[in-house]
Amino acid sequence: MDLGLGGRVALVTASSRGLGLACARAFAAEGARVAICGRGEEAVRAAERALADGGAEVLAMVEDVTDPAAPARLVDATVERFGSLDVLVANAGGPPPARSLDVDDARLLAALEANLVTSVRLVRAAVPHLRAGGWGRICLILSYFVRQPAGHLALSNTARTGLWAWAKTAAADLAPDGVTLNAVLPGPHDTARMRELGATGPLADPADLGRVVAFLCSQPAANVSGAALAVDGAATVAFP
Repeated sequence: MDLGLGGRVALVTASSRGLGLACARAFAAEGARVAICGRGEEAVRAAERALADGGAEVLAMVEDVTDPAAPARLVDATVERFGSLDVLVANAGGPPPARSLDVDDARLLAALEANLVTSVRLVRAAVPHLRAGGWGRICLILSYFVRQPAGHLALSNTARTGLWAWAKTAAADLAPDGVTLNAVLPGPHDTARMRELGATGPLADPADLGRVVAFLCSQPAANVSGAALAVDGAATVAFP
């Protein structure tokens, strides 16, 4: 299937490793030009080399996406380099584990800033460029805990579920402009984050998640918007 991503410009945040890098690889494989970012210089340059070695045209930036000014800088730099922006994949590292009643104000606000407000800023910065092209795709990387919260991840549960509620309303606002907004809810994948959280059992290949994201951002998925797709191997209980 031709996903219609050849020549498109995709910005994928927090993409020097893990699920973000898997998404960047999937777009590059479809012929998209890709902008990536991460906090560590070494990891960013390694990801840049890996994508470029595969033939991708890539812009790599060392940025902490949770810096309030970073989303606008990332979007501006991408447009300056490639001349446009067609796809935004908003991703950010998750907060530390915490039980619900152990969360203090500072940690709660930090989680909301990193895992809710950051993505809203990214979308706001990207939307004018997506609207200008009359074609745009936004995908948020959330978690399967949006559907089935984990007791030890109260911060992530709260921030990511709040982001999904915002995204559901934003998708309707963007639909008339030819811009879709969806989310993926990854289950346990073979990433450093999942290993740090002590994940047990089989871990899925991040590359498969990347391909799902690429499809949601494709031309054939033009009528898919406001969806939250669990990519978790049936780990969550289905809604009735």
